[in-house]
Amino acid sequence: MIRNDYIPFPSKVLEVIRHTQIEYTFRMSFDGEVRPGQFFEVSIPKYGEAPISVSGIGPGFVDLTIRRVGKVTNEVFERYVGDSLLLRGPYGNGFDLNEYRGRELVVVAGGTGVSPVRGVIDHFGAHPEERKGMTIITGFKSVNDVLFKDDFKRWRQQMNVVLTLDAGEETPEHRIGLVTKFIPELELEDAASAVAIVVGPPAMMRFSVAALLERGFREENIWVSQERKMCCGLGKCGHCKIGDTYVCLDGPVFNYVKGKTLLD
Repeated sequence: MIRNDYIPFPSKVLEVIRHTQIEYTFRMSFDGEVRPGQFFEVSIPKYGEAPISVSGIGPGFVDLTIRRVGKVTNEVFERYVGDSLLLRGPYGNGFDLNEYRGRELVVVAGGTGVSPVRGVIDHFGAHPEERKGMTIITGFKSVNDVLFKDDFKRWRQQMNVVLTLDAGEETPEHRIGLVTKFIPELELEDAASAVAIVVGPPAMMRFSVAALLERGFREENIWVSQERKMCCGLGKCGHCKIGDTYVCLDGPVFNYVKGKTLLD
């Protein structure tokens, strides 16, 4: 039977996890291969569709963390446990865990950029034997904007965690300042052989990569995600095309050697 990639399939909302006033994780029924960094198109008839990154993977489900910012996501927020949404996917090129096995790993993520790397963090947090040292540096505007609070409690037991806020008072759990402030403080055995993942707003990624390079990382050992430009997921609408590259097909995850050329 020929599969039509344009036709979505129904997926039941198994659980809804509220993080902030406008950001929830929808745990959706799904059986199939998927990896961190890929995305699904979430659609509702008469309202449209939106690309949403995979923020968690488990037996019989995927997590989609959604921010309420427009017509489609507003309607999604009206769908709760037992209801269904329409999905297409998974699409795109995700994070290949084999690239990071046996190496020191640093993850730098800003705001909702934590969502697509959550699966990577979870995997290497649960399997420390598969990597060397691991540090995550994550940035949020305020304590009220922090996503995955329960996950951070677990991650602190598994790796070095630097959770930063743009403003406020420092606590044992929170540092104050942009994520780039803490990259020079990284304690590494060998920065030249360490690997890094950077996901977040474009400016944050640009300055974070620059700080990692200054710290001694090599360009070929850094991966970034360009998910901001995703649209149809099939390379047909052209919205994500940069030069001869379709972000939805060739990415959204790119090695920085390629990612640094994707300027628009």
